[in-house]
Amino acid sequence: MATVSSPTETEQCIESLIAVFQRHAGRDGNNSKLSKAEFLIFMNTELGAFTKNQKDPGVLDRTMKKLDLNSDGQLDFQECLNLIGGLAITCCESFVKSASGQK
Repeated sequence: MATVSSPTETEQCIESLIAVFQRHAGRDGNNSKLSKAEFLIFMNTELGAFTKNQKDPGVLDRTMKKLDLNSDGQLDFQECLNLIGGLAITCCESFVKSASGQK
């Protein structure tokens, strides 16, 4: 009899990313993509610290436009992951920089 192991921390993080995306996608009808309105809600809800620190009111529009690789006016999960990945890289670089500065 095979035993079912608990998900790893990485697997839990992936599940969380999918759940958060799905929680915001579909409010406008298409549950596999974020519309512009859904993207704005996603950013303000899930990345509030990022959006609150922005001085430029057009930054979210430009961000969505950059992420929307197929120019359909919506973000699918992969396009949204580009944002999450970019932010994670920036945070990691900042963490490494601050950790190396403490030595």
